[in-house]
Amino acid sequence: MISLSATTIGICYLPVDGWVKGYIGMGTLFTVASTFSVAKTTRDMHESNRIISRVDEAKLERMLAEHDPFSK
Repeated sequence: MISLSATTIGICYLPVDGWVKGYIGMGTLFTVASTFSVAKTTRDMHESNRIISRVDEAKLERMLAEHDPFSK
């Protein structure tokens, strides 16, 4: 949040026309939005893999519990 605020203040004090400030501001906004989107997608994929892994572990544990190596 501090970095975004500092960037916004820096853009406001740039010695350029308003449309250039707007262009840089929109670029910054899109960069921040894309970063959040990628972070959420990565988090969701990681959580999904953990859930699938837990299901596979539970299936393996059930199979091992049901298996009796001494019975024929």
